[in-house]
Amino acid sequence: MEALSVDSVESQNNISAAEENCQGTSFTRTCFNGLNALTGVGILSIPYALSQGGWLSLIILFVIALLCFYTGLLLRRCMDLNPTIKTYPDIGQVAFGSTGRALISTFMYLELYFVAVEFLILEGDNLHKLFPDVNFHIAGISIPGKQGFVLLAALLVLPTTWLRNLGLLAYISASGVLASIVLVCSVFWVGAFDGVGFDEKGSLWNWNGLATAISLYTFCYCGHAVFPTLCNSMKNRAQFPKVLLVCFVLSTICYGSMAVLGYLMYDGSLMSQVTLNLPTKKLSSKDAIYMTLMNPITKYAIIVSPINTAIEATFPLLKRRSISLFIRTVIVCSTVLVALTIPFFGFVMALIGAFTGTSVSMLFPSIFYLKINKAARKFGVELVIIILIVMMGASVAVVGTYTSLRDIARHAHSN
Repeated sequence: MEALSVDSVESQNNISAAEENCQGTSFTRTCFNGLNALTGVGILSIPYALSQGGWLSLIILFVIALLCFYTGLLLRRCMDLNPTIKTYPDIGQVAFGSTGRALISTFMYLELYFVAVEFLILEGDNLHKLFPDVNFHIAGISIPGKQGFVLLAALLVLPTTWLRNLGLLAYISASGVLASIVLVCSVFWVGAFDGVGFDEKGSLWNWNGLATAISLYTFCYCGHAVFPTLCNSMKNRAQFPKVLLVCFVLSTICYGSMAVLGYLMYDGSLMSQVTLNLPTKKLSSKDAIYMTLMNPITKYAIIVSPINTAIEATFPLLKRRSISLFIRTVIVCSTVLVALTIPFFGFVMALIGAFTGTSVSMLFPSIFYLKINKAARKFGVELVIIILIVMMGASVAVVGTYTSLRDIARHAHSN
């Protein structure tokens, strides 16, 4: 079960199986794959995160990037200590046996499931932004535009989830890095040439929104699930620390640029997705929104594929074609129900970052490394750093998860 699911997790991070030939993946291609793993829908909410935390919270963004870079190195060290390790669940297996494997797999699947939900919310929000006057009428039932667009997006992605060979979709979704760059450039163009300007001041520090900001920042660096597979696929594994450095530096530049641009343009009026603030009559805005809409359509099937594979591997009877199609359809329908029930993009993203993201990117790498490497438990600089990461990660997980659930409950009640 795990081997299949991890292969699919690798695909959802935009890694084509064809790239991993017998010679291994080159440094450049691994950097590209790593950037695809780190840059995604988080770039839409990074300006909102900055508006929640204030200008000084940019320091926290850089600190989180540094800590996640370090925990990525810890995963590599775990692999060096045990040559049998090929994937992230393997690290959990070596550290804590089947319990560790089950734990990390569960968190990975939860993260993927809620990212799929986020895709549907994103589609509904942005399509409604483009076509605010559209409403749907089906069998005498009137469906508001935003909810109707969520259902429409689900119908579009449903057939793609029935495919077992996702190689083509993985290849298409490799446009993720380009999409992020185009999005940043489009937002800059709106501010510089389409009359919006960069005149907002912003606040220096905002205690009330800090927990949300940190959770959203953490979401941006949730790429650890694929790091062991990336490392194992390289021609020269010794170059993997350099790959991580390149990926984290470039992705942080991309995130930081988008955060600053969006905050200078819209300040406190920023919505959970910066595309929702853009003037739809401008061509550059439409380019940004259309680019945003494309990725979820191509990536949805890749995101839910590990969940489908895990269920079918656990219950062999479900591998029958008809039952498999039914199960995959049920999973899509369940994400639609969640997206319609809690259609709060920013809060759901903050929940993912605080709960699953912090665990997979900070807590588990640190704890697994200490369990596998006895020498690391001796008092020293390394142990102090790891303990600080665990303490910070635990704090973000508890406070961020509580804050996100509270905000979701409040907005659900008010709506």
